[in-house]
Amino acid sequence: MWSGWQEKNNMAALKRHQKKIGVGGAIITPYAKRLVNQVLDSGRISYGPMLRRFEEEFARVSGRKFAISANSGTSALQVAFHALKEKDGWKDGDEVIVPAITFVATSNVVLQNGLKPVFVDVDPYTYHIDPKKIDAAVTPRTRAIAPVHLFGMSADMDPIMAIARKHKLRVVEDSCEAVGVRYKGRPVGMDGDISCFSTYMAHLVTTGVGGLALTNDPDIAVHMRSLVNHGRDSIYVSMDADKGLTGKARFDMANKRFSFVSIGYSYRMTELEGALGIAELKYLKKNIKLRQRYAAYLLKGMKRYEKFLQLPTRPADREHAYMMFTMVIKDPALFTRDEIVAWLEDWNVETRYMMPLINQPVYRKMFGDLESKYPVTARINHHGFYIGCHPEMNKKHLDYILAVFDAFFKNKGLIS
Repeated sequence: MWSGWQEKNNMAALKRHQKKIGVGGAIITPYAKRLVNQVLDSGRISYGPMLRRFEEEFARVSGRKFAISANSGTSALQVAFHALKEKDGWKDGDEVIVPAITFVATSNVVLQNGLKPVFVDVDPYTYHIDPKKIDAAVTPRTRAIAPVHLFGMSADMDPIMAIARKHKLRVVEDSCEAVGVRYKGRPVGMDGDISCFSTYMAHLVTTGVGGLALTNDPDIAVHMRSLVNHGRDSIYVSMDADKGLTGKARFDMANKRFSFVSIGYSYRMTELEGALGIAELKYLKKNIKLRQRYAAYLLKGMKRYEKFLQLPTRPADREHAYMMFTMVIKDPALFTRDEIVAWLEDWNVETRYMMPLINQPVYRKMFGDLESKYPVTARINHHGFYIGCHPEMNKKHLDYILAVFDAFFKNKGLIS
């Protein structure tokens, strides 16, 4: 165990870190390079054995039967809602319940599918959709709930699923930030009809770009796989589909190569991302434990600032992977988010705001000023931010970050 952070006595002892400490990144291991080189040596870049293996391993980690790879988590969400809308006969203008704090993709894909997002406020401590407020948002046109597992931790799925069963609603889990994390002992993303993940940069599994849609329903799986491939007949998913076939069977398969049964998209992942993903899954548990260790170190070092900052909270029934280390200013009369963020950035500690959604310009234009309806979200939108907590960091980075925070609070005269 580390001995703990040693406080710096004055700002003069603090030297600016030469390189910005980012909110996330990627570590390309020798194993990843070996798998990527295997792809390059094979001359096969489009969907093939490496990507199939990645899908199978990702499904196993997430407790699902089927995984359909896509070129982003957003694309995975897009085909998820598209497939459900067609399967269930939803109409344009039907409603999907969405948390008021999430990345814009969650609600953008609802709109892009001709559906209407209905926002629900979040829990003030976990920042996930508040199950106690969902029932009031259900109307005769509600068709689905889209809980989002933000910042590396699961939403409270048991009451959400109970509400969905009560109203006969579909559930599409936006699990983009919580792969490999557990809720009440089970993998995040195994409760809803479909769960969608991202493998974009700085996520818990990183392939540069990419995403996956997971389900246990074979019909939905077939439909989503078709949709990511232009709506192509699902009998022909890759150039290997006719391998081993002869005669009429091979001829029939060849005829399906350019048979399109849906208005689909070009959302395919490549073998290169599949190779990176396999390597990332190998180290997923280790990397989550490292994030948790770093977070525990930061929490211990920042305990003295709890009067000023709301630090990450983890309910006992949930695992937290700390994809981000979140903070919310408790009393903006003492200092503003702009002040502390500017200080951190000036000292080369990268920051981000905590997934503002309803105050985005495009959403204000579409829906007007919504913040008065969602007071918890409004507080987080104006006073929340996060820093990195990831495997590219080390103890020196953590000590430096704590020293920068300490210097800020001393400079403000809030601690001695």
